[in-house]
Amino acid sequence: MQDLRTTDTKATSGVHFPPPLLYAGGFLVGVLLKRLFPLPALPRPVSLGLSFILLIPGFGLLYWALGSFFRKKTSPLPFRPTRTLVITGPYRWTRNPMYLGMLLVYLSLAFWSSVLWAILLAPVVVGLVGRFVIRKEEAYLEARFGDAYRQYSRQVRRWLGRVAR
Repeated sequence: MQDLRTTDTKATSGVHFPPPLLYAGGFLVGVLLKRLFPLPALPRPVSLGLSFILLIPGFGLLYWALGSFFRKKTSPLPFRPTRTLVITGPYRWTRNPMYLGMLLVYLSLAFWSSVLWAILLAPVVVGLVGRFVIRKEEAYLEARFGDAYRQYSRQVRRWLGRVAR
């Protein structure tokens, strides 16, 4: 499948806020819940180990995904027009490597700071990202790139892995 370019730059996905705010909001709710309803902490070596295990691939995935956008000269921001359907780099294995990277960093920070509530809230954060960001972006990309996007979405999963053929 090839990367497609278009000159129409007026349309956007309809997402009008930075998606990292959903992760930050979930984390802050976790901190608040920790203060109100403390949970037992994991042993510090375990929480630090898990934090590092998640942090490296999280930042690596974010860096790789952003680099893929910059190499194609299109904006990674969902409230800016997309000129190119990026399907290279980490986009060969996940349609949302930036959100997956953000999730790994979010979990890493939760382990680092022993905010177990944030870990328990991770599925809620993922659901909110899916509903308020990913669905809008996917509808926009399908409208903008048509069959090329539909074919891509049949081949690559939303979060991780290629679709079996």
